This record gives sequence, structure tokens and C-alpha cells, in this order.
Amino acid sequence: MMLYGDFRTFGQIRVIFEILIRNSQVNILRAYTDSFKGLSQEAWMLSIVMLINRTGSMVIPFLGVYMTGHLNFDITHTGIVLSFYGIGSVIGSWLGGFFTDRFGEYRVQSLSLFLSAPLFIMIPLFPTVEGMACIILLQSIISETFRPANSVAITKYAKPQNLTRAFSLNRMAVNLGFSIGPALGGILSAISYEFLFAINTAGALIAGIVYVKFFRKRHKVFQAKVQERQKHIDELPVKADDKSKSPYKDVPFIIFCFFCTIFSICFFQFFNTIPIFYKEVAKMDQATIGYVLGYSGFIIVLLEMLVVNFADKYLSIAKTILYGALLCAVAYAILAFDHHFSILILSITLLSVSEILVLPFMSTITALRSGKKNQGAYMGMNGMSFSFSFIITPLLGTQIVHQLGFDTLWLGTGAILAFSAVALYFVIRWMLPQDKHTQAEGLGGH
Repeated sequence: MMLYGDFRTFGQIRVIFEILIRNSQVNILRAYTDSFKGLSQEAWMLSIVMLINRTGSMVIPFLGVYMTGHLNFDITHTGIVLSFYGIGSVIGSWLGGFFTDRFGEYRVQSLSLFLSAPLFIMIPLFPTVEGMACIILLQSIISETFRPANSVAITKYAKPQNLTRAFSLNRMAVNLGFSIGPALGGILSAISYEFLFAINTAGALIAGIVYVKFFRKRHKVFQAKVQERQKHIDELPVKADDKSKSPYKDVPFIIFCFFCTIFSICFFQFFNTIPIFYKEVAKMDQATIGYVLGYSGFIIVLLEMLVVNFADKYLSIAKTILYGALLCAVAYAILAFDHHFSILILSITLLSVSEILVLPFMSTITALRSGKKNQGAYMGMNGMSFSFSFIITPLLGTQIVHQLGFDTLWLGTGAILAFSAVALYFVIRWMLPQDKHTQAEGLGGH
């Protein structure tokens, strides 16, 4: 009888554990699906357009291989040409913000998508170093004007309480596109580089057609509502929108963008020195490097909306960015102590979570800081702070490695990121003193 009772007790415990596990799975699934709820149709479509566009931009990761392997450029000349992509990104971010405030995000996005399409297919027509530098610069300028306009569109169509999640959905589309794009690019470039450029052209055209077809009528309806609302505002004795200051005169925002630049210079070693570290120090082959980097994209796509939804509910914006930047500091610093595969996976996981916690909330802060008439300028200026890293990071990172070694680079990166995390926390508290509630209240005034 005692033995029977023991088995019966164990059976009851097992049933209880099964119920707990089943309930926890249901709760996690519900939390995940809830993180996607409430987003507007326009927010979803902007993300779909971004997914098509970024999947179609599969040529970008293969430009270096194309120049060294197909055009027989040396490494120095290839690096110079690639730096022109970063220069174009800075110029494009500024122009995108400038034109968005004057002509609207609909026109800027449409023109960027349709004008960038033929430039992809024209790349093979410029086989010299000078020619490649010019066409890459022009292509980067036109493509990057899309980003500030797209950010303004997210702010325009997102529900105020869902702003950060709308930015996160868009970033998730970017990461998914960058995961799909290189895989397709590898297959297509093996067939023919000309075929790769042609498919890129088709991707940009499809993104443009989808965008125009969906937003043409919505843009007109929105414009009519804005004009009607503006008539009522003009009749008021005091203007309702007092956020008309230029971002270039907004001292707290300039300081914020400065530390965004510092963060991005450190963070975006992900695209430059980390792959070199994997190959030269960790002795990974190219396929394994691709799998590890692809794992990062998978983590972001899987967790972004869930993590952002949690942070949006339970953390202030300042604390979210503080924790995210500190995670990034740890992710780089631990590489100085060991390069066992498990440490590399831990590092890339922390980097992915850090990206989720930092980048969408930086976009939210920019949207909250701007007004109706200068959203493009604010988004453009914040975009420039990240674009500078595409110029500085590969040059600075490789020089530090050459002179001082990888360990110094990783420890120095960790220290700078920890400092920038604290600095960003206090700057954001200065910019958004209400912090936790500003997200809903600030956009209400828009």
C-alpha cells in the first residue's frame, strides 16, 4: 500500500509539472502574439516594403568579393571604394531628412526606391576603381534617403502607444531581409554577378510598386486630414506645435546623437572586425562564420517584438538603453578572455539582445524629440550618427588590431560602451524628464 501511495504521489507531481509546463508555454505564446497586436496596417506594410527592399539589397555584402575576385582590385582599393558607401550613407541620411520635411515622406520613399533600381544594374558598367567609387557613392546616397523618410512614415502611421513596437517591427523586417538576402546573393553570384545585379534591380522595383500601390490613396487621405486640422490650429491664439527647433540647434539632441555615434562605432564592429576575429583567432571557416552571423539575425527576428514589448511595459526608455548598451559592453569585453565556441555564441547572443534593447528605442527618442515640421531633419540627423560608423569603424578597428591586437580592441570597446551607456542614460533623462509616460503624451501633441 505504501509503494502504491508513493507511485500515486509521483504521478500527481508529474501531472502538476505537466500542467505548469503547458501553462508556461501558453503564457509565452500569448505574450509573443500579444507583442504583435495593435499595430496598424500601415506599420505592417512599411515593414513588408522594407523586407522586400532589404532582401533585394543582397549585392551589398558581396561588393568586396566582386571587386577583389571579379574586377581584381587590391585590398586597399577595395577598402577605399567601400568607404564611399559610408560617405554616401551620411549624405543620403541628411538629404533624406531635408527632402522629407519639404516634400513629404511619400515622395521621398517612392523616388528613392525607383531611382535606386537602375543603379544596381549599372554597377557592371563601371569596372575601374574611380568608376566603382562614383556609382557606389551615388547608389548609397539615393538608397539611404529612404531611411529617414521611412522612419517619419512609421511615426506618422503608428498608434502613439505602439510607436516603439512599430519601429521594432520595421527593424525585424530589416534583419530578416539581411538574413535572406546574403543567402540568395551567394547563390545568384555563383551563377553570375550580372544576374545578381539584375535581381537587385527587380527587388527595388517590386518594393517601389508595392509601396506606391498601398500608400497612394492613404497618403492623400492623411494629407487632407492634416490640412483640415491645420486650419483649426491656425485659428488658435497660441500655436499647438512648439517643437519647430532645428535639430542642429537642439543641444541635448546633439549630445544624444554624439553618444549614438560612439555606440554605433563600437557596436557595428559586428560587420567588420568580428568576422576577421572569427577567422584569424577563432579559426572558423567561412561557412561557420556565416552560420554564427545568421544565428544573430535569427535571434533578433525571434525575440525582438517580445523583448521590446516587455521593456516598453516595465522599463523606462533611459533604463532600457542603459541595460542594452551595458550588455553590448559585456559582449565585446568577454572576447578578450576566451575564444571558445561557447563564449563566441554567448557574445553574439548578448550583442543581439543589446541591439534589440537599444536601436528601436533610439528611434523612438528621435520621434518624441521632433515636431511635425522637422521630423525628417531629426530622423536624418540621427541616421547620420549611425552612418558615420560605416566610415570610421572599419578603418579604426583594423588599425587598432594591427597596432595593439584584438584583446586591446575588445577591452577598449567594452570600456567605451560602458561609459556611453551611462552617458546615454543621463542624456535621455535630461531630454525626456517624464520618460516612462512621454511616449504616449509626446505624440499626442503631434
